Amino acid sequence: MSAHGPIEYRDASAKVRAVFDDIKRTRKVDDVNNFWKYLAHDPATLKRTWESVKEIMKPGALDALTKEMIYLAVSVTNGCAYCIASHGTAARKAGMSEAMFGELMAVVGMANETNRLANGYRVPIDPAFET
Repeated sequence: MSAHGPIEYRDASAKVRAVFDDIKRTRKVDDVNNFWKYLAHDPATLKRTWESVKEIMKPGALDALTKEMIYLAVSVTNGCAYCIASHGTAARKAGMSEAMFGELMAVVGMANETNRLANGYRVPIDPAFET
């Protein structure tokens, strides 16, 4: 647990409030979640991280559901309970069904297993896979 608690909007500096306002406006929410409130202890990190997340997660070649499911898969692999909860919720809101979640977890588990095996055996990359 962090030595510092969350920074609430009413206690935030003008720089932090500006980022919080952008998060609320962009995500159409009444309040920012705890991740942002804890990052607010370092306003530069808060702003940089928000700008990066906003850029990466905006609509593009990948749809919102795909991006959230990828984020969820990486969060599971990294063991980040907070991100699993956050992006699991976002993926479900974007349309992820329980069947999709089950398949995603199967792929994540299989990829982690085969990655460890390939790394452990130090399997050389096939020439056909070189790009």
